[in-house]
Amino acid sequence: MRRRQGIAAGGFRRRLTITFALAVGLSAAALGTGTYFVVRHNLLADSVDSSVTQTRRNLDVARAFRAADANDLIDAYRSRGDFKTVATRRGRVYLSGPQVTLQSVPDGLREVVARGELGYQRAQVGGARYVVTGASAANGTHLYFFFPEDGLWHELAQLRNILLGGVGILVLLAAGAGILLARGTLRPVARASEAAHSLAEGLLETRLPVEGQDEFGAWAQAFNEMAAALEAKIAALSAAQARERRFTSDVAHELRTPLTALVGEASLLAEHLDRMPPESRRPAELLIADVGRLRRLVEELMEISRFDQGAESVQAEEVDVAALVAATVRNRGWDGRVAVEGNGRLLTTDRRRLERIVANLVDNAFEHGGSAVTVRITGDGIEVADDGPGIAPEHVPHLFERFYKADASRSGSGTGLGLAIAQENARLLGGEIQVQSELGAGSRFTLRLPAAEPHESAPRGAL
Repeated sequence: MRRRQGIAAGGFRRRLTITFALAVGLSAAALGTGTYFVVRHNLLADSVDSSVTQTRRNLDVARAFRAADANDLIDAYRSRGDFKTVATRRGRVYLSGPQVTLQSVPDGLREVVARGELGYQRAQVGGARYVVTGASAANGTHLYFFFPEDGLWHELAQLRNILLGGVGILVLLAAGAGILLARGTLRPVARASEAAHSLAEGLLETRLPVEGQDEFGAWAQAFNEMAAALEAKIAALSAAQARERRFTSDVAHELRTPLTALVGEASLLAEHLDRMPPESRRPAELLIADVGRLRRLVEELMEISRFDQGAESVQAEEVDVAALVAATVRNRGWDGRVAVEGNGRLLTTDRRRLERIVANLVDNAFEHGGSAVTVRITGDGIEVADDGPGIAPEHVPHLFERFYKADASRSGSGTGLGLAIAQENARLLGGEIQVQSELGAGSRFTLRLPAAEPHESAPRGAL
């Protein structure tokens, strides 16, 4: 099915997938970040606790070596664990190895140990990470122990990478699940959209499958009920319109035969008006006028019937619009009553239909407008303006409806079909008639026509 232009397909599905992935990704990132920092805090705290505990044990060893040489104490510490030792006694410095020196001990920790307290501080020595503890022992000995933490930080880095990878995998899985979820959730919406487009294109038998008892099932059922009601209503309207067209056609044809006799009798009566007595002349004149209006009504009904049946054709030829307007005004005896303005314009159109439109518009202006009527030939059409009382805004949209009359003050003696016939002819020529009116300032009907050929969809005769 052809998609409507201007509507991006899959936009909501894409947004739903992204939202789902972001929600899962942010949740996983928050959980992973919290997990990482909790584990990091606990591991670092355990490292400090174990280092301080080992330092207290080392102080117990130092008491056993109180009278021994400091080098013997350093040798004893080498066998007690994986840590480096720096000792100071009476200004001399003793090292367990070349990796650390007294300068490697943070100044703050030295101050804590100088006060006779046990302390710790993290430091980097030669690119390696340590927890450095310090305490005072007997005989003025200050002991500093370097407990390595490179392994711990390496484990934390691995944990961080694992969590980041897990978050990435969860985001990908969430995106895939979001795509499947969006596709499954929005599939009924897509079907409903296609069904609505089918209805708009006139396929009134379109229905949605009712699957399940959930909200989408209720929606599909409601849509089907709406489509069935719409189909029934349109069928009823189509039948009523067909009956109206048949009625119009039948009435026009049935009236045509007796009307022909009435017209002949009225013509004969008109020839003898001068010889009739005064008391009979006025009723005869009224009868002749009524027969004329009846004849006009039947002719217009016949024309409307031909429009409904699609039996009207277009005979296109090159037409001088100014000359046609002038001839229309002259042939109908409107010389001196209609002002024609504008230069000549050549147009390929149907001469008879264009003349019919102009005549109907001018006749409507005389009947419902003022005494001054102006026909202007413009670059894209023909304007017919009057200086009448104008048309109320609520009536303007209905002016081209058949048999529509705004009110009693504008009803006159017309049939209510003149503007409808003019609009039908304009559509056959590929144009339309537009209305502008202001109360107290008159009305202006504008016929807009294409610059070249009549509308392609209009029926055509032999060219």
